[in-house]
Amino acid sequence: MPGRIETRIDNELGWLVFDHPERRNAIDLAMWEAIPEAAKRLDADEAVRVVVLRGAGEVAFVSGADISEFERTRAGAENAASYEATTARAFEAIAAVAKPVLAMIHGFCVGGGMATALAADLRYAADDAVLAIPAARLGLGYHASGVEALVRLVGPATAKEVLFTARRYPAAEARELGLLNGVFPKAELEDRVREIAAGIAGNAPLTLRSVKTTTRELERPPDERDEGAVRAAIQRCFESEDYREGVRAFLEKRPPDFRGR
Repeated sequence: MPGRIETRIDNELGWLVFDHPERRNAIDLAMWEAIPEAAKRLDADEAVRVVVLRGAGEVAFVSGADISEFERTRAGAENAASYEATTARAFEAIAAVAKPVLAMIHGFCVGGGMATALAADLRYAADDAVLAIPAARLGLGYHASGVEALVRLVGPATAKEVLFTARRYPAAEARELGLLNGVFPKAELEDRVREIAAGIAGNAPLTLRSVKTTTRELERPPDERDEGAVRAAIQRCFESEDYREGVRAFLEKRPPDFRGR
């Protein structure tokens, strides 16, 4: 059965769902191609304050790219380069979402699943989660953007260990390495992620956007940073109705009602 990328909106949360349970939510080529449009759709929806990535069912977040397609889609240097460009567009689209993006991970989070989770801002996992990048066991070259994201998150030495050993890391160990922001009992995972996401969604959207802009630019070399974009994002916060509402709410000792403008 072919897989699907589904989106749904639940109050202020937008869900991007990897739906291919017959293959533990392995992402096939059509799914990779569908991710950018799904991410853009959720980013453009004004009702959505936070985006959550998750796998369908209870077995896996994403068990990787669909290896059953590789002889057709990834054979030879030309096909491999085209496939890598497609997956890179998917990761870039997730990373480019201006709103906070959370990955809710249960079960298998392997290969392309790890790269997808690394494109999110925050990662929360069930205690049954298993994380791995098995590229070295498949003989494929791991894309540079995935290595870069891993290095930024855990540092070069730990990134090399993950890639050199190709071993599976249980959730608790992955948390210690810095791959995860939190680990919860599986039965509590969705409730806890919803709670965290709702707390973020209640904060000022323009502030959150400015944080993502600033963080993105700080990850670039100093001479490549768009300092104008950072200043503009911060200035927009101070000029916003939300800033005035935040100050009033603080003085009146009530929760703020932010509108993102």
